[in-house]
Amino acid sequence: MPHDCSFVGEILPSDQISFGDAERENHAADWWAGEVGIGVVPEVVVWPESTEEVAAVIRAANEHDVPVTPWAAGTSVEGNAVPKFDGISMDLTRMDAILEVRPDDFQIDVQPGIIGSEVNEAVASHGLVFPSMPSSADLSTIGGMIANDASGQQTVKYGEVGDWVLGLEVVTGEGAVMTCGSRAVKTSSGYNLKDLLIGSEGMLGVVTRATLRLDGLPEQKRGGRAVFADLDDASEAIYDAVRSGVDVAKIELIDALSARMANAHLDTGLPDAPMIFVEFHADHGIEEEVAFCRSIFEAHDVQQFEVGDEASAAELWKIRDELGFAVQGYDPDLTPMHPGDVTVPISEYPPLVRYAKELGEEYDLLVPTFGHAGDGNLHYTVLVDQSDEEMVERGERVYEAVLERALDVGGTCTGEHGIGMGKQQYLEREHGEVAVEMMRRVKRAFDPNDILNPGKMFPETAEEGGRVRFEH
Repeated sequence: MPHDCSFVGEILPSDQISFGDAERENHAADWWAGEVGIGVVPEVVVWPESTEEVAAVIRAANEHDVPVTPWAAGTSVEGNAVPKFDGISMDLTRMDAILEVRPDDFQIDVQPGIIGSEVNEAVASHGLVFPSMPSSADLSTIGGMIANDASGQQTVKYGEVGDWVLGLEVVTGEGAVMTCGSRAVKTSSGYNLKDLLIGSEGMLGVVTRATLRLDGLPEQKRGGRAVFADLDDASEAIYDAVRSGVDVAKIELIDALSARMANAHLDTGLPDAPMIFVEFHADHGIEEEVAFCRSIFEAHDVQQFEVGDEASAAELWKIRDELGFAVQGYDPDLTPMHPGDVTVPISEYPPLVRYAKELGEEYDLLVPTFGHAGDGNLHYTVLVDQSDEEMVERGERVYEAVLERALDVGGTCTGEHGIGMGKQQYLEREHGEVAVEMMRRVKRAFDPNDILNPGKMFPETAEEGGRVRFEH
């Protein structure tokens, strides 16, 4: 149903509001929703520039029963930022300031709209880094990363983004301003609302300030690749390296199909073989760690193992960062179906990789597999001709089978992308009825009118008209 959003003109100046078609269409979809054509055009886009303006818009939206969908860079891949029920798209990108750097405490305060890489640029002169960001750090915002509890290539050593968040200022679904966490590195005071808000996909509150913990830049970096004749050998080598305690900062699996796709996209010269990209960070003794890793890989019949300095490995990480685009552009007649993002216990990683490839062969489909292997995260997709209904059906069976297998072995349906609109049907399968009902109660406590980002996460909201409302 259409909403009267004219009230935003009483709250914000005209240069922070757009009812124009171009801006509204630009906020209709994130990466994935745009690819599959399920975007929803909001009725207005607003650009608040302060916590007070965020709160004022949300309070007024409650009074008028108008949905508000937080928006950052639009780089999410599960429809997380699609304004499913129209209303207001709240773009936080003008709130992009660095508020304070405290190098002696290894901390920085930022607004949510700042791009991730800009945080590291701001602290590099102090010899510091925010180490846990995703591969899209040059494009995505800190607020978006917190909303999805993003992670990336360095998670195996440094953990997720949420592990480095100390405190948050948040506007709740009713427009109240609250803070949670603190500048202390630990606390046992009260409920841990900070971690509840991290990963809540903008459904409980809008982050307006974040205090992030920083780390020292490592004195030594080495990176390179290991090439294997067999995908099983590569995945088993990763498992062996992780369980043996190799201190690796990045350890990424690239199957032979993904290597071919990268070569076609970037005109690179990767071998037509499965491989592992690795990077090591240390302040001393890095060559010993490289040698340790080499010895483990050799036990799994590694064909080549080449490690050099940071500059020599930069091309490999450029390839890895572009791999998603390489998959998308590989065949003009084929489209990636869903962004597979399962994560399993590390001992289950090799069997899951093997299962995904076997399914591809069984159903005669291209199934590239790669990912942040050191933390058990497998990225996969299935390429299909969208005009071929039978092929699409086969693709859906493959995608769902891998996801179901991940859940069967104690994993998760999403390691870093969130539930959004793409995985709502798996929420209860993963967590159970009781846990999901508790999530609904949390949602109602923070946002009783389901104003913030409605239509996401919960199974019942997958249907048009479904909302998580307060039960009086």
